[in-house]
Amino acid sequence: MKFISIFLIVSIILNFNLLKADEIKTENKIAKNLRCLICQGQSVYDSDSEFAISLKLVIKNKIQQGLSEEQIYSFLKMKYGEWILYDPVFNRNTYFLWLLPILIFLAGGAIIIKRFYNKK
Repeated sequence: MKFISIFLIVSIILNFNLLKADEIKTENKIAKNLRCLICQGQSVYDSDSEFAISLKLVIKNKIQQGLSEEQIYSFLKMKYGEWILYDPVFNRNTYFLWLLPILIFLAGGAIIIKRFYNKK
């Protein structure tokens, strides 16, 4: 009987640790996808600014409240704008952002082809 109770206690503790590990993994994933508004070129995960520290706490609290990743992203987009995300969604406000690399590639290819055929 003692063995069964010890086994149950250990299994409950391990389950809580697994849940905590999942929360930390989700928290880190979200923080890596957010841009620090104070530090240029750093994610919230990498930054040690006061803004990043407070945003990490907000993310942690939202996860503990049971919000999903998408709900946390929408909350942060409403509060700070679309620019806070490193990986913005494809919508009418971000067409230019997503299509610019393709346009540059096509323009570069056209210039190379034009110079190649002009030499012949």
